[in-house]
Amino acid sequence: MAALLAGDVDSFPRGIQAQSLGPFRNDPRFQVLIGNSRAKTIVAINNKKPPLDDVRVRRAIAAAIDRKAIIDGAVDGLGTPIGAHYPPGAPGYVDVTGVNPYDPAKARELLKEAGVKLPLQLSLKLPPPPYARRGGEIVAAQLAQVGIQARIENVEWAQWLDGVYKNKNYDLSIVSHVEPFDLAKIAEPGYYYGYESPKFREILTHIASAPNEAERNKLYGDAQRLIATDAVNAYLFTPQWATVTSTRLQGVWKDQPIFVNDVALQSWK
Repeated sequence: MAALLAGDVDSFPRGIQAQSLGPFRNDPRFQVLIGNSRAKTIVAINNKKPPLDDVRVRRAIAAAIDRKAIIDGAVDGLGTPIGAHYPPGAPGYVDVTGVNPYDPAKARELLKEAGVKLPLQLSLKLPPPPYARRGGEIVAAQLAQVGIQARIENVEWAQWLDGVYKNKNYDLSIVSHVEPFDLAKIAEPGYYYGYESPKFREILTHIASAPNEAERNKLYGDAQRLIATDAVNAYLFTPQWATVTSTRLQGVWKDQPIFVNDVALQSWK
């Protein structure tokens, strides 16, 4: 922020939090671009660890979480709710947020149906970004309302990569996956969610061999509905990213379909 205001740099993509945009919005030297992304912020669930291997428990976790409250509290409103590992605007997107809507009463009912003894003690491992640390506090409070006690453990990225991603030593975590087309990773053997579904792999096979875009997009919809129904994770939101640039700089992307910046099209007036 100091470098932008001093004129030392002309662009800062994705790096400024919503609450810090005030000085730039009314300054004629700058433009503030609020763009969409392909990232998916989720509560990752270890599908291999009991009782999280029971789809009713995973659905209960999803039903206990108010996406709007997470978006407002963790990223200051800069996010769009999602119901699967697929962002709005991507080919074949369907809105499946209604598959697991916010419903604490339903969450308690599902836990009872699954025979879970309350309170259910789970770990919630949070990497450093503010969306995870701030969002984790809100998620833990919401889960507590249905009898799930999420024990927060703040970890650094190296610890997260080794403990959560590599060794799957976790119950829950919060992370944003920024790759634009990573739906297929969900079905990879040994992937850290531990989700194994022959039906999902079959859909992916059909996507790879689809004869045209319409058929491929239909299959993308089928894949989204399946992972939402299976509650592989609790899907939170697609982040909207704020970019601040000098008004002299043109060609800067507003939306961020990939996690880079194409400077070849940028120039100064």
